[in-house]
Amino acid sequence: MMIIMASKLKQSYSSWVEVSTSALQQNVQVFKSISKNAFQIGAVLKGNAYGHGLAPVYSAVRSQVDAIYLISAQDAFQIRELERQNYWHPARIIVIGAISLAEAHQCSQEEVEVVIGGSEWKDYTQSLKKKACSLKVHVHLDTGLSREGFRSENLLKDLAFLKGAQKILQVVGIMSHFANTEDVTEQSYALEQVTEFKAMSLRLKKFLKLKGPIEEHLSASAGAMILPEARLNIARFGISLYGLWPSIEARISAKLVLKTLPELKPALTWKCKSQVVKWIKKGSYVGYGCTYRCSQETRIAVFPVGYFDGYPRIVSGKAHVLIGKKRCPVIGRVMMNHIIVDVTQVKSKKSQLEAILLGSDGKESISAESLANWAQTIHYEIITRIGSHLPRILTK
Repeated sequence: MMIIMASKLKQSYSSWVEVSTSALQQNVQVFKSISKNAFQIGAVLKGNAYGHGLAPVYSAVRSQVDAIYLISAQDAFQIRELERQNYWHPARIIVIGAISLAEAHQCSQEEVEVVIGGSEWKDYTQSLKKKACSLKVHVHLDTGLSREGFRSENLLKDLAFLKGAQKILQVVGIMSHFANTEDVTEQSYALEQVTEFKAMSLRLKKFLKLKGPIEEHLSASAGAMILPEARLNIARFGISLYGLWPSIEARISAKLVLKTLPELKPALTWKCKSQVVKWIKKGSYVGYGCTYRCSQETRIAVFPVGYFDGYPRIVSGKAHVLIGKKRCPVIGRVMMNHIIVDVTQVKSKKSQLEAILLGSDGKESISAESLANWAQTIHYEIITRIGSHLPRILTK
């Protein structure tokens, strides 16, 4: 995995993503100020680090957090290789997604912790035993999300196989995930999940006769900020690590619980350089379908970015980009590899212009939330769908 520094940005890149190291580290400090050493900080780097780039984000936060959470074993192996290439001390990595038997074998070799969330692990045990593998594992409890994990009614029956497998599968943690902390300000369902989690965790620990400290984790960004009773031993910070609030409701709740609203700093800026800048006459149609017609002589810029790159087609005729600290409208339809922007108000006479598709320039900003509103979706989807083929540039 290559980490590209801003100073090495080549002119051949027409579209790229810049990731701010200082913003990421500032956001980690926000979580540490909430923690006050009461719980550990885990950084969630799933989904290509929420679209920010796995390698650059890991390099920026590796020394700032207590653990790295990933959804994929393959991501864990990439990080281990990155560590070897750079002679870095191996981080604590926990893979929270489902993995294959072959990946379980490799996780054992790479000292990567994994999550047991389904019945397949009963079948894995014999193979792991034959190959003399041992793994540190976290048991996933389904407390109300109805996704991964073991349900209360069959908990002891489904996990009975762990009783004779402690040398192979060493239980070091128990986890769950909230279903509805972000979309509401009233947290009764989340509190029911906390109660269920604590009861199930206690039953499991007694049943397996687990000795020593067992790490319990339940909260993601919203839960950790607004539900003190759910912080437990470690919190998994995802969306807020990147400087974005989980939701408006979470932001309101955080202000009430924490008294002082934390200052999260967005870490991502998406930029693009134009291919064409030209004047077109009044009455000209712009783009496919002739959906836009110029009401006056118009200066346009064509940018080589489109829905192939993750720029949503549905924002056609609604979105803006920033050029020279000015908001410029995207006109006509968003195409597979192009957008067309009205740059009549831009004073620069350069033959090539640089646009900020997502990010800030001076007092103007195109936020992930704004782009999500234009696209009728959530900001999580906007940032995670930025094409992984686009370079991620690590900046200060």
